[in-house]
Amino acid sequence: MSPELLFRLANGFALLGWLVLVAGIVTNRAWLRDKLAGIYWPLALSVGYCAALFLGFGKSGGGFDTLPAVRQLFTNDWSLLAGWVHYLAFDLFVGAWIAAALAREGISRWFLIPVLPLTFLFGPAGFLLFQIIKAFFGKGAKS
Repeated sequence: MSPELLFRLANGFALLGWLVLVAGIVTNRAWLRDKLAGIYWPLALSVGYCAALFLGFGKSGGGFDTLPAVRQLFTNDWSLLAGWVHYLAFDLFVGAWIAAALAREGISRWFLIPVLPLTFLFGPAGFLLFQIIKAFFGKGAKS
């Protein structure tokens, strides 16, 4: 299989995981939200990440000490694929964690409407918005 084909498969699989997450939220099924979308789906993506990492290992130079060195790491398609699947796995995991945390905090699911797409598209920005919402509306917020 080529890195391009696996890229397409990983994207579709991750999108399906986000749909499972949304289904768990809408139907109020914590198992779908917390276990399937929050643990098992990111684990499956993690297997793909490790495979891509293994297939690309040592095929490009680079390192983690400078921005040009990191750029060099991703000149190999397998390493680039591994980097992308890394984002897919962690963004889905964080999205599911956010959904579960909002439920634990007793915060309305309506807040997930802006938070989850932001997490899906721009991971840390969605996490930041979640933390802001939690500070203002969570159990620990000042009345």
